[in-house]
Amino acid sequence: MTLLELALIVATLLSALTAGFVFSFASVIMPGIGNLPDKEFIRAFQAIDGVIQAGHHIFGLVWIGSVFALMAAVILAVLQHDGIVPTLVVASAIAYILGVQLPTFRINVPLNNALQTLNVDVMDEFTLDSARRSFEHRWVR
Repeated sequence: MTLLELALIVATLLSALTAGFVFSFASVIMPGIGNLPDKEFIRAFQAIDGVIQAGHHIFGLVWIGSVFALMAAVILAVLQHDGIVPTLVVASAIAYILGVQLPTFRINVPLNNALQTLNVDVMDEFTLDSARRSFEHRWVR
């Protein structure tokens, strides 16, 4: 097994785990907590995101590791191959970075951070509704 093959296997595994996480959020977690009233929705999301922000080691290893593994695969593919192989690996990395990582860090993480600052116990119903509306649709999209 070459280093490129190993990098591609690791990148595929970590990217697939990340995709599974994103899929779970899109298909189960957000629709599930989406049925909650505003205060409980915000609390539930704060609790879920709090686990992630607390530095859950395996989550961080998978999420960031997928980027490093893809970059290693890109470098190895470009250095070791001609023709279509580097093109496909680079295209895959670009699609992943633009489709998963960039939206997460440009949209979702700032929204998560803003939601973490809310104290739902001191918010009235109007403020809760407004906070949820400014968060939920943009985050899910």
